[in-house]
Amino acid sequence: MTGFPRYAIYFAAGSHSALSRFGAELLGYDAYTGQEVPFPADALRIAPDWRDITADPRKYGFHGTLKAPMALAAGRTEAELMAACAGFAGKARPIPVIRPVVDAISGFIAVIPAEPVDALQQLAADCVRDFDCFRTELTAEDRARRKPERLSQRQRDYLDRWGYPYVLEEFRFHMTLTGRLDAERRGPVLEMLRKRFKGLKLDTLAIDRIALFRQDDAKARFRIIGECVLAG
Repeated sequence: MTGFPRYAIYFAAGSHSALSRFGAELLGYDAYTGQEVPFPADALRIAPDWRDITADPRKYGFHGTLKAPMALAAGRTEAELMAACAGFAGKARPIPVIRPVVDAISGFIAVIPAEPVDALQQLAADCVRDFDCFRTELTAEDRARRKPERLSQRQRDYLDRWGYPYVLEEFRFHMTLTGRLDAERRGPVLEMLRKRFKGLKLDTLAIDRIALFRQDDAKARFRIIGECVLAG
């Protein structure tokens, strides 16, 4: 497996935002503080095994992927990556604004854009390209873990070129709230999450910052170690 620590460049909504609190409560973990958070009572009522349902996304914290987890290439340092994040954020670019909704995507439930936003696709593509110089090459074991035989040809090409298959045209922004659920379980969970999300009264969401996450070892959760607001 790729070495550690690993780093990722994600969107996180800000440490004091209602959306971040919403995500942290449902995942039971706040990536800003590194602390566990009690699950909401309605989640436990609808699914007593809520801790198991959210085990996979909890490891990463509540986020939207822009540059997938990577170990640093030889000669690269965390300080250099942090400086590159600041430089990236300082460049003038349109700030993507989405209309967030809670829906199922590939079997799990997430906050996603109600419709595609070109500026968001461009922001993600820029992150993939601009930070790739910090990424160490995939090992054969890492590539195999992605199960390339289940990917399309384009996804396999992207896996080999960028270290992750779901980039550029394959990118779909999402902020994951659960692991994969079968259809029978998904319905009640989705209804509960939509009701909670409606209470935020979040009609629009600006993707206005990037956060640098770090995972210290294979058993550790990702934690935010830096955040840069986009210049716009």
